[in-house]
Amino acid sequence: MSNHSQAVSGHQRIETSNLLMIVLVLLTVMVGGIVEIVPLFFQRSTTQAAPGLKPYTALQLAGRDIYLREGCYNCHSQMIRPLAAETLRYGKYSTAGEFVYDHPFQWGSKRTGPDLARVGGKYSDDWHRIHLNNPRDLVPESNMPAYSWLAGAPVDAAGMPARLAAMRTLGVPYTDAEVKASAEEVKGKTELDALVAYLQVLGTANK
Repeated sequence: MSNHSQAVSGHQRIETSNLLMIVLVLLTVMVGGIVEIVPLFFQRSTTQAAPGLKPYTALQLAGRDIYLREGCYNCHSQMIRPLAAETLRYGKYSTAGEFVYDHPFQWGSKRTGPDLARVGGKYSDDWHRIHLNNPRDLVPESNMPAYSWLAGAPVDAAGMPARLAAMRTLGVPYTDAEVKASAEEVKGKTELDALVAYLQVLGTANK
C-alpha cells in the first residue's frame, strides 16, 4: 500500500470513529490550553500585584460577593481593552496585575451596561446609592433592575473571617489580625454599603 493510501486510510479511520475523534480533539485542546495557559503562571505581569494595589477590605470583599451573587458581571465587564475606542471612553487599558487578588477575576467583553474597570471614584457614594436603589432616577434610559432591598439587608458579619481565610488560601496576603477583625469591620453595615465600597475601589490602584 502506498504512503498516500495509508494516509487516506488513517484519515478515514479517524473520521468514522466517534470515540477516536473525541479523544484526539480533547488531546489537541488540552495541549493547546497547556501551551497558552501554563506560561502565564510564571510571568511577572500576571502574578505580581500592580503598584498601589491592596487586598480588598472586609467590607469591599463583602461587596464583591454581593456583586457576584446579583449577577452584575452578566452586564458589566471589568476589562478595558488596549484599543483607542476603549481607552478614550473608559480610561487606561486593564492589566492583569490589577486583578491578582480577584478570585475569580471579572474580565470579559459582555457589556449591556458600561465597563466598570475604572468606576472607582468617578461618582460619589450618594450617586451609587441612588443608582442602585433605582437606576432611572439618574439615567432615565437605563434598563438595569433596581436593587432597593440591599439597603435593608445587613452584611453577614459572622461569615467574614471565613471569607478572608478562604481568600488567603488563594494567595491574597491577609494577616491574622485582618481576618480576626473582619467581622467587627462590617458589623452594622448593609449590603448596599458593601456594594458601594466595592464599586468605589475598582480601578483606584491604577489611578
